[in-house]
Formats: sequence, C-alpha cells, structure tokens
Amino acid sequence: MKKETDVLVLGGGPAGIISAVTARKYYPNKKISLIKSIEKGVIPCGIPYMFSSLKNPEENKLGNAALEKNNIELFIDEAVQIERKEKVVTTKNKDTYHYEKLILAIGSDPIVPPIPGIDKKGIYPVYKEMGYLKDAVATFKKAKNVLVLGGGFIGVEFADELAKIDGHNVYLVEMLPDLLANSFDSEFSRLVEEKLKTNGVKVLTNVKVESFSGNDAVEKVKFSNGQEIAIDCVVLGIGAFPNTKIAKESGLKLGMGKGIWVDEYMRTVDPDVFAVGDCAGKRDFFTRKDAPVMLASTATAEARIAGSNLYQLKVVREIKGIIAIYSTYVNGLALASAGLTENNAKKEGFEIVVGVANSVDKHPVTMPGAHELKVKLIFSKQSGILMGGQVAGGISCGEVINIIGVAIQKMISLTELETLQLATHPCLTSAPTTYPLVLAAHDAVGKI
Repeated sequence: MKKETDVLVLGGGPAGIISAVTARKYYPNKKISLIKSIEKGVIPCGIPYMFSSLKNPEENKLGNAALEKNNIELFIDEAVQIERKEKVVTTKNKDTYHYEKLILAIGSDPIVPPIPGIDKKGIYPVYKEMGYLKDAVATFKKAKNVLVLGGGFIGVEFADELAKIDGHNVYLVEMLPDLLANSFDSEFSRLVEEKLKTNGVKVLTNVKVESFSGNDAVEKVKFSNGQEIAIDCVVLGIGAFPNTKIAKESGLKLGMGKGIWVDEYMRTVDPDVFAVGDCAGKRDFFTRKDAPVMLASTATAEARIAGSNLYQLKVVREIKGIIAIYSTYVNGLALASAGLTENNAKKEGFEIVVGVANSVDKHPVTMPGAHELKVKLIFSKQSGILMGGQVAGGISCGEVINIIGVAIQKMISLTELETLQLATHPCLTSAPTTYPLVLAAHDAVGKI
C-alpha cells in the first residue's frame, strides 16, 4: 500500500516520540507519521527496575498517549529500505511511505560479545521489548545464582536491583579495575563498589569472562583468572552499538564512531533526512572526538532540535558536543557525572586544576534526612573554564549535576562559580556558607 506523509519518523523510543511531538508543535499543518517495529516498548531507563522495584513489569511500558494527543499517525511495522532520491521508505509489510522530511530514530542493539556459550538459554542481552523483558524477569526471579556482565551504569543498576530479590547470589563482573570507569574517577567508583558489596553483591573487577557452559541452558561461567562458578542466568550489560543498517544502505554517511553522521542541527548529508538518538553519531564537547554516549536524555535533546528545524532553522539550537551527563542510584547512594573526569582530562592533555568539597545537603547537619554530599570539579587551569564535575550523596545529586551540566555548556568560569548567587533553605539545600559547588570552586582557586 502506498502512503503519503509530510514528516516520517522511524522509531518509537523516546527520540522518535519527542521528534514527532516537537514537529507537531512547530509545524501544526504538516501530516506526521511514525513507524515503530516494536508494538509494546518500554522506558529504557526503567528497565533494571522491572526486576524488583516495580510491582509489575507493565508499569514500565512506553505508551502511545503523546502520539495520539498530537494527532500523529502510528504504524507498527519495520522500515527495511530508504530510497532517498524518490523520498520513499519501504517496510517489511511491503508498504511504501513517501515523505518530505525523514527522521531516523532507529536506536541501537545490545552488544553480544563472541564468548563461547553466549547463545545458551538464560543469557539475556538487554532488548527494549516488553514481552522479552517480562520473560527475563520471570526467569531471574526463579533463579538463585545470577551474573551481571559489565560494570557500567546498566550493569551496576541491574546488580543493585537483582540483589533485592530474596535468596539471590549476585555477581557483577567488570574487566576494568573500577566500576563506572568511563564516567567517574576512582574515589567515586569505590563508593559504588562498597555500596554494592554492603548489599551482598559479589563484585569481580579486573577479570574477563572466558566461557559459558551447560547443556541447553547456562550452568557455569569460567573467568580469565581460572575461577569457575555455578550460574543460572546472565544479564549482558556491556553497552550497545548504533543501528545504522538501512541508513548505510541508503548511502548516508557514518561518523568515526559508526553512528550516522549529523551536523549541529541533526541533519545528515541529505538535507531532508535527520538522525537522532542512539543511531546518530556524537562528538565530545571539548575534544570533538567520537563520544559513544547513549542516553534517553541526550536523545530527547537531539529530537527537539531535529523536530523544530525540519523545514527551517527556527532557532539557533546547536548541539555543540556531548557532555555525557549521567546520574544513577544504588540503594541510597546517588552518583552523577558530567563532562570530563580528571583521568580523561589528563589523558587528553588538558592542563587542569581540581576542586573538591564535602558538605551536607541540608542545614543544620542535624536536619532529618540529611546526607553527606561529595563534589569534585575539573577546571582548565589557564582559562578557569569548568570542564567536568562528579557528585555523590543523596538524591539532591540529581539536580546538582544538572547545575554543573548547564555550567559546562555555558562555559562558566571558576570565579563565576565561586560567586554564584544561590537560593538555599534548611530543608532543601546545603547551607549558604558551605554550598559544595562554591566550596569546590574556592578550593580550585587556592591551587592556581
């Protein structure tokens, strides 16, 4: 069947939905259609919490209410070919869609490393499909010995959640010396490792998985140090790679990181084709090098830029680079990071100065519910520009890191942070005399 539309969005995750909704806001008279291959999707960030914290996995469903409210046509199908010259997309069901503007929000697929035995039953890559994840949840709840492969954000959150299930032995395996090593310096990584161990997780760092063994289902895992343990099921939390197959086949250019090449307005080499989210290439804010960051928050920021600038550059909304802003929560401990870590800044050759501060997130410190707050800021030594920050403590870290994120994007200086005007309140923030961002900036000033 042949269909006509003005704006066609491929992909029904956060990037696809926000692209379509934003396009509707800026171009109210355009016909907008969205094709997604998964009928029942999930909220990506909520996937680990389907295993314990949520009463029912269905509570993490990604619905279609935003599309329906904004009069966006929805089709359950899979795009298999893009003919850019004719501006036609062909689907698995043999339907064709003629478009004026096309947005690719086709996401990513989980990395499945070539480990012997990795295809056995009970080993689960993290696919974003409700039926698949409900099956995984049921399997893990019946298991006793579970292994999480990968010590990044996904792996840490899965290990924390699975440890909450009574009777579970949870192993978290990371081949690097530290957990969360891409986003935190060692002193922050140690905090999360200690918290996980306190909660009963057996953390194994500096070790690789060599093989999985068993009959049809996984029964044992062997490590590079020769150790073997019995295991009932496995989560593969080692990241993802961009889904670019149909883009590449259509002749679109890929970036150095193998995501689809885009400019600051999310335009590909074809001015009528945009790419957003996991499938789109990313560049680091400071170095312009490939930055393989796959976050829903980044994806939706890109989606708003693409959706608003489809037909005209309505506003100057450049993506000047990815600051890799993250937050996570491990059983009472919040950690967050943005920009360059101290280690990464030094590896890139930047001359830096570091400011650190320890405070409490309420005042006086005897206020009920007060938590210690640890802040680390990385500045360029000569210019004083903020280049990165890390935070650990209570839930206020989630908003403190967003302040740091804005400061990085606006290239705020050390002295501006040191003289920051703040709203403070005993129940809500650190004391004005000990506000940690100000103290960390002040600490850095003393080292120049």
